[in-house]
Amino acid sequence: MEKGRLEAFSDGVLAIIITIMVLELKVPHGDGWDVLFQQWPVFLSYVLSFVYVGIYWNNHHHFLHAAEKINGSVLWANLNLLFWLSLMPVTTGWMGENHFARLPVQVYGFVLLMCAIAWRPLQYYLIAANGGRESLLAQAVGGDWKGKLAVTMYLLGILLALVAPWVSCLLYATVAAIWFIPDRRIESRILK
Repeated sequence: MEKGRLEAFSDGVLAIIITIMVLELKVPHGDGWDVLFQQWPVFLSYVLSFVYVGIYWNNHHHFLHAAEKINGSVLWANLNLLFWLSLMPVTTGWMGENHFARLPVQVYGFVLLMCAIAWRPLQYYLIAANGGRESLLAQAVGGDWKGKLAVTMYLLGILLALVAPWVSCLLYATVAAIWFIPDRRIESRILK
């Protein structure tokens, strides 16, 4: 199977997700700073989600660039990831519109958790299709400490949202910051 169609489809879906999220930002009615300030929760949730979608797009790109082959399992695992990412606009808007209330922050964290969990089968099937444990991809992924840390922090954020939604948001932002730093594992293995 050609990976080009998978990449193009995924890029299109991610572009649509970002477009839907930005459409949730409403034009302020007025020309003062006070009117603009009223929009800060929606804008802040948009920025966080934009960064997350960008991180997934970047990692997806690097992973598929390093892969030579894909198969049906990779296609289905990719659709699973895209499904969970497609829920980002709804949870982003809900969280921002409700000023980071408990339940929206929990649901947002749940979607982040499911995206992280959905990444694992995609990673597994891409590695399997490209030589298994001895492959370049498997060596590059290694123990995947960032992935494990992210899942742990999302679970903690979901629980903490019951009592301190802002702490949960800080945890979610911390995970994004950890992943925002470029991951050179794949690039360094390919260049060897």
